[in-house]
Amino acid sequence: MTKPSFDEIYMELAEKLSLRSHCVKAKVGAVLTKDTRIVSLGYNGPPAGTHNCDLIWPDEGCPRDSKGSCSLALHAEQNAILYAAKSNISIQGSTLYVTLSPCISCARIIFTMGIKKVYYLHSYADFKGLSSDEGVDFLVKFGVEAIQFNKALQVK
Repeated sequence: MTKPSFDEIYMELAEKLSLRSHCVKAKVGAVLTKDTRIVSLGYNGPPAGTHNCDLIWPDEGCPRDSKGSCSLALHAEQNAILYAAKSNISIQGSTLYVTLSPCISCARIIFTMGIKKVYYLHSYADFKGLSSDEGVDFLVKFGVEAIQFNKALQVK
């Protein structure tokens, strides 16, 4: 039996974390690592202490904002980054594993926080029906490696 790579382990963990999401529209997980160590985790959903969308609005999800997005949700990568910041954990030079490629807003945060590499499983553009992955394009333009994770996961 071959040992799984850290990349496989972290992406599998991101997938498992996505199952914790209370979002009705999409379930996304994120793992933030540095030097082969996990420094923070996150999944998408409303801020702690507010509504759980799947319980309050189980059919349609939370109300939409002016751009048609969830009015309550924090994205998985935002939650992972915010927890690290709240805990005074440096994420400069870290790697992010996320099950859905970052949107443009998250990409700006990722770049600003000094994350150097992003592995993503699925395309945000495909999920939203957009012509391009703006977040991935932004990251690449400004020197952050953004790589679609395409190795088959051995999730059991």
